[in-house]
Amino acid sequence: MIKVTALTSGKHAPASRFRVRQFIRPLKHLGIEVQEFHPPWSKYRMASVSAIGMLGRLEGLRAARSSDITWLERELIPGRLSLERFAGRRKLFDVDDAIWLLNRTGFSEKIAGLCDGVIAGNHFIADHYRQHHQRVWVVPTSIDTEVWQPAAGRAEGTRWMIGWIGSASNLPFLYEVEEALARFLNEHRQAHLRVVSDREPSFKRISQSSWSFARWSPEGEVRLVQEMDVGLMPLPDTDWTRGKCAFKMISYMAVGLPVVVSPVGVNSEILGLGQVGLAAATSDEWYDALAALFADRSLARAMGAEGRKVVSEHYSVNRNVSRLAEIFREVASP
Repeated sequence: MIKVTALTSGKHAPASRFRVRQFIRPLKHLGIEVQEFHPPWSKYRMASVSAIGMLGRLEGLRAARSSDITWLERELIPGRLSLERFAGRRKLFDVDDAIWLLNRTGFSEKIAGLCDGVIAGNHFIADHYRQHHQRVWVVPTSIDTEVWQPAAGRAEGTRWMIGWIGSASNLPFLYEVEEALARFLNEHRQAHLRVVSDREPSFKRISQSSWSFARWSPEGEVRLVQEMDVGLMPLPDTDWTRGKCAFKMISYMAVGLPVVVSPVGVNSEILGLGQVGLAAATSDEWYDALAALFADRSLARAMGAEGRKVVSEHYSVNRNVSRLAEIFREVASP
């Protein structure tokens, strides 16, 4: 049994939950025993007060000294090199965002240099770290398809639900398509927008009666996405967004929803794997995509079914756990 200490970002941090925690049980069946340690405070508080961040990491660092491998889910304190050199003899650096853009100090490249390899969430991230390390693997952000499943059925007479789920820091991306959403919702009164987040959005063009807010919780997230009819993932085309791992898109597809997404980064890669939804880059394209799915429910259902298949084959825990296990075995070898 290979013993791994995972030092993650936080209890509710998406990367902690989906890049590490959901793999712990299936990895054990493959001979990899993972013990996770996350700080008791949010990573944003840790970044503002370094001493607090250091204290929150001590227990995990002690455990790392007696494990075979330390699994660093991003940096220990956001945006800086800190205690990584003390995190055990063998280390893997897991990165799911273009974190080198957070500042220009080269902190993430220095962390990579202290590690035995980098696990990248997509090829854009991998290409960056291959300039700084010889051992880089791509393991896409994945989802547990035994938990994220299509709903049994929708009640008759319910409104056609357009959905977006994400942290409040990503709401500006949703605001970029507000004009198209406002126009569509105004002309299709049977449709409704649901926003699932940790903070209520502030729309300027969409009437209050056309949208609703549901506060995110780990217990309710699957049900809230299952109740949608189409999932949205708008993104501008920047280096930061090309580092995104398309988790919104994957979560919609896992429960059988068609998607409307910006053709940026991993979003484009997934669109190329099957007819899972529609790409939209302009306001008119966002409107037309929603109108097409609203008018043709059989097309929407077919895209949703195809999306579920694509996730199962490429982005599921069952598909990618063996890849992770191979990496741990390779690094643990003398």
